[in-house]
Amino acid sequence: MSYVVATFYKFVSLPDCETLQREILAACQQHQIHGSILLAQEGINGTVCGDRLRLDSFLAYLRSDSRLADLTTKESVSDRAPFDRLKVKVKPEIVTLGRPDINPSERAGTYVKPQDWNALIQDPEVLVIDTRKSFEVSTGSFAGAIDPQIEYFRDFPSYVDRNLDPKQHTKVAMFCTGGIRCEKASAYMLEAGFENVYHLEGGILKYLEEVPPEDSLWEGECFVFDQRVSVTHGVHPGNHVICVACGFPVSPEDTHSPLYEPGISCPTCHDRQTDAQKRRNLERTRQRLQARTQAKKIQKNDLDT
Repeated sequence: MSYVVATFYKFVSLPDCETLQREILAACQQHQIHGSILLAQEGINGTVCGDRLRLDSFLAYLRSDSRLADLTTKESVSDRAPFDRLKVKVKPEIVTLGRPDINPSERAGTYVKPQDWNALIQDPEVLVIDTRKSFEVSTGSFAGAIDPQIEYFRDFPSYVDRNLDPKQHTKVAMFCTGGIRCEKASAYMLEAGFENVYHLEGGILKYLEEVPPEDSLWEGECFVFDQRVSVTHGVHPGNHVICVACGFPVSPEDTHSPLYEPGISCPTCHDRQTDAQKRRNLERTRQRLQARTQAKKIQKNDLDT
């Protein structure tokens, strides 16, 4: 069985998001959809998966709400379920900038389609900013893009206030995984006085989906918040794995490091952990492997009977 993964968001007024939460949760359960959906008065943000038929039915349900009729998705296919559970939650913001007063549905930067992105970021007058967290940037980015080195997206306004000047930085282009963070960041920058603000429509995922590898300026892989860990051109699964100790992505090169011990530590967290923490990680890994082995035995017995 193959799974279709759909990522979507829209900034739109949803004052009834509490009621929508219950209705969308029921629809997800009806169509056997897994993943995560966030709702707020400012809009909707989600990444979900299911088989083709059920996912299409669920997306049709979402679009039956006139406010979401033009909801667009970025899709990819996985041979394993990227999510093993379902979350539909109401939050103050669908992406946490810490500025609920910033409303991209009223004012945001200029969308740039993936096919036009290369020309924009190769303009020497354009400052290109990756609005993702540093650990995401570490898996891949556009050549020459600035890494603000933020731990949380809500740190972005402070980065702008400390490092950027509307008079000096007259053209700014931003990007993120699916488009939501850079869209909200563009709204903040317009509020802060920047005039020419651009953001990649559909984010990195849409760029990797639509721009052929031979024309691409993307370097590396793109971190995603599901069990695929990373994707590459064509939105095919990448080669990174997750360190279960710290949750950071581990590249194929890092897996050959003496600091990488599967289930215990990776080069990012090896020196941050005490011996006691490493022993606990080792025990948790042992228990997980034991549970998987037991589950396989039960499955085999069921098939044999």
